[in-house]
Parts: sequence; C-alpha cells; structure tokens
Amino acid sequence: MTAAPPVPGNLDDYVALLTELAGLGYRACGFLDAEPDRPDLILRHDIDMSVDCAVAMGEAEAAQGIAASYFVLLRSELYNAWSPASRDGLQQLGALGHEIGLHFDAALYPGEIAALDRACADECAQLEAILGQPVRLVSFHRPAPALRGLDRPIGSRRHAYEPRFFEAIGYCSDSNGGWYHGPPLAHDAVRARRALQLLTHPVWWVAPGATAAERLDRILTERVDALDRALAENCRAHETGWRERQVGR
Repeated sequence: MTAAPPVPGNLDDYVALLTELAGLGYRACGFLDAEPDRPDLILRHDIDMSVDCAVAMGEAEAAQGIAASYFVLLRSELYNAWSPASRDGLQQLGALGHEIGLHFDAALYPGEIAALDRACADECAQLEAILGQPVRLVSFHRPAPALRGLDRPIGSRRHAYEPRFFEAIGYCSDSNGGWYHGPPLAHDAVRARRALQLLTHPVWWVAPGATAAERLDRILTERVDALDRALAENCRAHETGWRERQVGR
C-alpha cells in the first residue's frame, strides 16, 4: 500500500508557502476576480472541523495583507455555526476582510437539481443571518461526481466547482491531511504560471500533532472539553463533576 503523504505543516509553513507562491508572481484574489491565464491564487478554506482553527488561519493571512474565502457547514455534528462562539468567530473572519461562503452538503438532500437549489438558497439565507452580510459563494462538501464541474449556479450563487474554477483554473487540495494530488509548487498550473485554486482545511495547519490522526484527536478533546463546560454551565447536576475535573488538571 502506498504511504499517505504527510500532513501539510503549521501556520508558519502555510505562510511560507504563500510567500513562495508570491515569489513566483502569484497574487491572492477572490473567485470572481481570478483569470485562468494569470498567476492568480484563489485561497479557499472549507471549515470542516473547527471555527477556531479557521479564525487562527484567517488572522495569519490578514497579518500578511491577504484575503481568502472561507466556507461554513451549517449541518454538521462537529460544530454549530449558530453558537455564540462560532458566530463571533465567523464575524471576526468577515471583519478581517475574508469572504464567507456556504460549505453545502448536498448529500443531505434529494439529488434533483431543483431541490438542491432550494436547499442551498435556504442555507445561504441562514448563513447571511449569522454573518449579517450577503453570501455570494458556495463550495460542496465531499461532492458527488455530478457536482464536480457543474456548469450552473447553485441556489443562485456561484460555486467553487464550476468549470472555470475547477478545470480552466488549476486545483490543488490538502483533503484528508495531505497533498494527495501533489504539492502546490509542483502543480502543472504553477509551473505554467497559470491561476490556481488552492483548497486548504484549517485543521491541518492549526491543530497540533505530528499526524493527521493526532490533530483530529486534539480537535476531539477540545470539543469534549467545550461540551463538558457547557453542561456544567447549564445544569447543576453536572457542575460538581466538572469542577472536580478542573482541579485535577
């Protein structure tokens, strides 16, 4: 069996990657501003695991004067975009100058395109209520093959898998914690100094750990701790045990 590629690194490594791409003439820009034949760099982040990790990455980019596009899951067991902490984090990303879009899990809905349009439009409206600003862009969460290269808007919004962004423009991703399709600097589009959509997931760059599994374990521990604290704050039956665990730390 072929060994999995290593997890990308940490935030310093991410900034170093952006610096190397800038040295090759790349400039970060939004989806709607990118031109396939220019060295334009679309920085896309799907928030699959943690809003906190996304905020840390957004702060690192803003410190470099860079704006990216972040995509939020609304129907996830891993985080609640409506929670006060998540809402504050997402609004902070917007205040830093980043675009906030919807990470749409089409697998949760019937496959007919009209049904997907309605569901996507509804989720975008919910995300707009959280953010207090329009949502213009959508990315698909683990898209079915039929959605990759879909040449039409979804929910009246542009999406990251349109042929212009997914085929005419190069595409590179760190999905599952590694450069499974090769590292960005070795991508054919970069060698030709053509536009690149670089998809990274903040958890692989922010959560500590030597492997992808260790990083996910850390996220799990943090989520359990947050749930433990929330239970204590909302139910006295849990508070005593929670306080005892804090003393033991």
